[in-house]
Amino acid sequence: MLPLKDNVPTRTTPVVTIGLIVVNSLVWLWEVQKGVNKEVINWGYYPCAVEGPCEGVARHHHELVEILFSSMFMHGGWIHIIGNMLFLWIFGNNVEDALGKVRFLLWYLAGGIAATALQTFVTLQFGNPHDASIPNIGASGAIAAVLGAYFLLLPSARVLTAIFLGFFFFIQEVPAILFLGIWFLLQAWQGGLGILRPEAGGGVAFFAHIGGFAFGLLTVLLVAKQRPLRPAW
Repeated sequence: MLPLKDNVPTRTTPVVTIGLIVVNSLVWLWEVQKGVNKEVINWGYYPCAVEGPCEGVARHHHELVEILFSSMFMHGGWIHIIGNMLFLWIFGNNVEDALGKVRFLLWYLAGGIAATALQTFVTLQFGNPHDASIPNIGASGAIAAVLGAYFLLLPSARVLTAIFLGFFFFIQEVPAILFLGIWFLLQAWQGGLGILRPEAGGGVAFFAHIGGFAFGLLTVLLVAKQRPLRPAW
């Protein structure tokens, strides 16, 4: 399922959401210019930085705080960044509207940290030094926090969605609570499968998605300044 737009307006221009999209895009263009694989190795987040040993190139990682934040704005391919930025644009503007601009930015970064923390815990507990020496990158964890917040704030919203069935697809309005609920269950299923068979996950940090979503659910009402606007239809 690919979201196309929702039906919830905002009170003001979502400048922080737009700014985050711009920063992520500029970092991606920098990666492309310098060499994606090289910069992912240089500035990706390594779980072994928390508890070693690190193997291979991971032994030469930057300081923990540096890679914790740098990795949040890096991506591994065009589909990765386009998908993330699409989700951020559709769901982030309304969460920003509820939290306010400065609070939303700080909360977004905290969501990325919480997502990384859960992924790190799972990797260190269930993985081996090789697993902990694989760089983690992407805005997905922080965006998952946005999705968790949206799930709680706007369950009655509707999301225009492209639904793919093999070579065929159709466009349908889907309730946000159903769209995001399916998304979360898919992450949980794939995350559990990744513990039993790490190769099945394809290197995707599913537990970062789960951690971010849970962070959004648990904290958004604590920091929201107002309710978002009601769906337009």
